[in-house]
Amino acid sequence: MRKSHELLLRLFHDPQYDFANVTFDYVDRGAPNDTSCISGVQVIRLDAQYIEVDAITHTACIPYHRLRRIFYNDDEMWSLHAGDTNEYAR
Repeated sequence: MRKSHELLLRLFHDPQYDFANVTFDYVDRGAPNDTSCISGVQVIRLDAQYIEVDAITHTACIPYHRLRRIFYNDDEMWSLHAGDTNEYAR
């Protein structure tokens, strides 16, 4: 199983993917159901410890351990709850 960080790096740097088509859910305490979703177009950079995103009024940093699911074109490519059985072949 690949880690969420590794998958995001591949989607960000691999020319066969358009990072604008990436979305991910993450734990956001205080949000409805403690979950928020970010689009790839909001990502400023992928740091070693967190994802820096444009949150319109400010820049936010989302640690990778808060990620729950990663989608590409609405297809789930990674899920925290899938454990070792979740593999992607793209």
